[in-house]
Amino acid sequence: MAKYELLISQSAEKTLKRIPKKDISRVTVVIEKLAIDPRPQGCRKLSGEVDIYRIRVGVYRIIYEIENQLLRILILKIGHRKDVYR
Repeated sequence: MAKYELLISQSAEKTLKRIPKKDISRVTVVIEKLAIDPRPQGCRKLSGEVDIYRIRVGVYRIIYEIENQLLRILILKIGHRKDVYR
């Protein structure tokens, strides 16, 4: 199984820096695991989108796009569940 390249958008990176320290490690572990398994158990495809998924990490959501032909995952948004879909 090929390993995917991870890219993080600037807005997701900014948000990641604002997450409390105790939660950052949990979120980064999940992001790193996406490189090995881009569709882990618990991920959901966003309706109305082509290859955009979300995964839960406690109260946080990671919204990401899978580019299969390029073996690349683009982290679009990271945020609290009440804010991330806006």
